[in-house]
Amino acid sequence: MLTVLDHLPDQLLDLEAHQLYDRLGGPTLIHLPGRRDPALFVSVLLHGNETTGWQAVRQLLRHHAQRELPRSLSLFIGNVQAARHRQRRLDGQPDYNRIWGPGSTPEHAMAQAVLQQMQRRGVFASVDIHNNTGTNPHYACVNHLDAPTLHLATLFGRTVLYFTRPEGVQSMAFGRFCPAVTLECGKPDQPHGTQHAYEFLEACLHLSAIPQRPVFRQDIDLFHSVAIVKIPDQVSFSFGEEDGNQEGSPSHIRFPPDLDLLNFRELPPHTPIGWTNNGFHLEVQDEQGQNVADRFFYACNGEIRTSVPIMPGMLTLNSRIIRQDCLCYLMERYPLAG
Repeated sequence: MLTVLDHLPDQLLDLEAHQLYDRLGGPTLIHLPGRRDPALFVSVLLHGNETTGWQAVRQLLRHHAQRELPRSLSLFIGNVQAARHRQRRLDGQPDYNRIWGPGSTPEHAMAQAVLQQMQRRGVFASVDIHNNTGTNPHYACVNHLDAPTLHLATLFGRTVLYFTRPEGVQSMAFGRFCPAVTLECGKPDQPHGTQHAYEFLEACLHLSAIPQRPVFRQDIDLFHSVAIVKIPDQVSFSFGEEDGNQEGSPSHIRFPPDLDLLNFRELPPHTPIGWTNNGFHLEVQDEQGQNVADRFFYACNGEIRTSVPIMPGMLTLNSRIIRQDCLCYLMERYPLAG
């Protein structure tokens, strides 16, 4: 499944994300030389509808078109087939940000080939660029709490999310042998998201080293993802003031139309987040995969309310994304020593 190149194909930077499949045919790893080694590894389009990474890379490589890159760059362009249809992933495909661990699919084998090749070549740092479908601030995600990784994350911004589930994500795999971050750049097609990602990549290429000293706690707002919230397949849901799903029948769960405005807001206990007409139907799993719905939510008089102080992140109003991934993550502040 993997094409490996040592040059940038002609006119590739002229193509939008949805046009890449016709040119590349599938996942592609491109090694570009620079003044310093080892290379900065950058992955884009692991989700085909999250286009900011590709836009930022286009801007970066155009900027350096007539000059040598400050550091070598290894660029992985992921699910171009889904990008062709402007979808996160196609039906029947695995999630390209869940294939970087054990698995038997061709996509898992492809991800292992990328990992093995980059381990052999050496990696300065890894950057995986994503978007959200809901209203979120820009923030970096990490799976390891070593000082270089946190320094890399705070180069993007002071808001940093630490998580260990879901497993099989790109940054978790790369983080075992180099500093690795995931950038969440807001919604796709927002110019300030592209500019933010571009400026971060440009700064990374100019780094001679990543600091080894601890990050001062006053320089970071660190959060820990403690649970993932999903809606079971058999449970219908809708957004809006009127009760009813797309088929016109009453929904099991109804959410307010602006639910994603709760992202990265610390909610006190008993905050209502939606309504249920048939009991309680949210599924909440902690980092060990245990069902902990009762710890975080309860139903009262048809309302779904928070049981404890929580901060949701990645809330989305996109029903397809909710079915393919989740409704949101739940976060807590994470104390950093020092």
